[in-house]
Amino acid sequence: MELMQAIRERRSIRKFDDRPVSDEVVARLMEAVMFSPSWANTQCWELVQVKDPARREGLQHTLSKGNPATKAIVSAPALFVICARLEASGYYNGKVTTKFGDWFMFDLGIACQSLCLAAFDQGLGTVVVGLFDHDAAGKVINLPSGYEVVAMIPAGYPAQEVKAPKRRPPEEFLRVDGF
Repeated sequence: MELMQAIRERRSIRKFDDRPVSDEVVARLMEAVMFSPSWANTQCWELVQVKDPARREGLQHTLSKGNPATKAIVSAPALFVICARLEASGYYNGKVTTKFGDWFMFDLGIACQSLCLAAFDQGLGTVVVGLFDHDAAGKVINLPSGYEVVAMIPAGYPAQEVKAPKRRPPEEFLRVDGF
């Protein structure tokens, strides 16, 4: 698949059919994450694939009321919890070097995009879930100190087709030589 086609056509999917996602497909998704760029190649991401139904239910209970991805946490054939190793990205010699502090959110955003685009290329749908109790989710997956849960990504073969929402055209957001 052409990259621009994947960028244009990938959508957030919350309803999946019950076909399993093979270990080979998961390996391709992890390869996409592995080759994602990161600050000074720190690769601060850690992913947990959650297969255990009880843990999935525990993660589902961490979602905020009304979150449209609530059912997907338990029903998606694959579920990934995206975690960050703290004080790595944006740090040199143990000291933060950016105005914005720890750079992990930027790096994990790239890794999530890589995973989602690779999933789309494999015929899968995904949704990046960020509205939940991150500390409670960390307890469900036994997250050690020095790490943060950042997002959850349910993945599977779409059971629905989703239309693209309206997008701002470049002339609304691109500025030349200054704001």
